Amino acid sequence: MYRILVPVDTDPDRARGQAAFVEDLPTDAANIEVIVTHALPPDDVKDPDDPEGLEEVETVPLARDYLEERGYDVTLATARLPPADGILDLAEDHEADHIVMGSRKRSPTGKVIFGSVSQQVLLESPVPVTIVGTKPA
Repeated sequence: MYRILVPVDTDPDRARGQAAFVEDLPTDAANIEVIVTHALPPDDVKDPDDPEGLEEVETVPLARDYLEERGYDVTLATARLPPADGILDLAEDHEADHIVMGSRKRSPTGKVIFGSVSQQVLLESPVPVTIVGTKPA
């Protein structure tokens, strides 16, 4: 089974783009397990093993439902903060084979000031990382 970690932020178009990328992979949905995640503040997480709080983030059920409707086995997992570290830890914990990230456009100065979760994951991940764009509704 090929495992793909899909960390979504709060932008629905990016989440759709990530889910659409998974759907476009040249293999059958039955061969792929997808883990959808989002980093929640520690105060919003009662139990790290219970993804209950994730349902409240609009993009999590959006990505999950999109993929489940197309036959994918999808589980939810909560990433800890800071997001890049949480994503990398989840990838290791779930033995992910691939990470599919969304990314927003930022200027070089913006990246220096605010950082880039996608860039950090891309540079530190031991598994392949794909950065995808948006897919409008």
